[in-house]
Amino acid sequence: MNGPDEAREIAMAALGRDPGPMTGAASDSHHVYLGPDVVVKIIDAAGHSRLDREIALVPRLPAGLTAPLLSSGRRRLGTREVRYACYTRVPGTAPGMGLPGADRVTARLLAKEAVQRLGRLHSWMPADEAEQTLRAPLDHGGFVSRAALLAEIGNLPTLDRDHVIARDLLDGLTAIAEQAPPRAQIVVPVHADCHWGNWLARNRSVTALLDFEWARFGEPADDWFFLARFSGPHLETVLDVIAAETTADLDSLRAACEVREAAHIAADLRIALGRPGFPAGLGAERLRGLEALIIGRHWWRSRSREA
Repeated sequence: MNGPDEAREIAMAALGRDPGPMTGAASDSHHVYLGPDVVVKIIDAAGHSRLDREIALVPRLPAGLTAPLLSSGRRRLGTREVRYACYTRVPGTAPGMGLPGADRVTARLLAKEAVQRLGRLHSWMPADEAEQTLRAPLDHGGFVSRAALLAEIGNLPTLDRDHVIARDLLDGLTAIAEQAPPRAQIVVPVHADCHWGNWLARNRSVTALLDFEWARFGEPADDWFFLARFSGPHLETVLDVIAAETTADLDSLRAACEVREAAHIAADLRIALGRPGFPAGLGAERLRGLEALIIGRHWWRSRSREA
């Protein structure tokens, strides 16, 4: 049985009827299949457990925030045991990483609605199983504390046996870490992966936020970082929208986002350095991001121009 047939069998059981043709969609961590009005995510049962996290949360999230869950579980498909989740397909398409093709007005409209939806998530008060799920340990690679970030960065030279990462870039990371707060707050539910590939939008209006596999307790800046960083040329526009909608101080917002990017880059470099052929793939991408963070200072470029 091939992938589309597996997805069709799952969707048929959830809908009680033929779901129509199922086509594959791009995904880094699952097999994802789309039907006219249904979406199926499949992963081998021995794979990562983050889909279980999403399945536990989606039915309990604030209404209208994400795609409704129709069914989930484990089943044997051919010779494989898989975990799956079947969702109602929400209208719209992903704006995409970097908001390709979006003009400034569209970026502002989408960002405003995204911030408002995230505000509903941040003000949600989960109980019982949802709270337990959000508090369950998760190696998310984000900012936890100043000490942890300094330790992560301090370990990179030891792992970088070929001395690929320039010393001035590591010094720049360390300087950011030294200005970080003592520790991150763990106060509100956050999505923690809300880049523009995980939103759906139609006619300049947001329709859903998808993929709650990394959701946890944190602080709003954990989400503001993803929203702004992956807005491509509209980073400044999105930062302005976030500040206006949340009454956040713009410089404090920039600093919080910079710390979070430093944490994610350091964690990803640690992972990439453990793979053969560094720098390639993830490693090369993170090195480019590190240069943009330290040399390009993209969180502060417009402020520098104003000064």
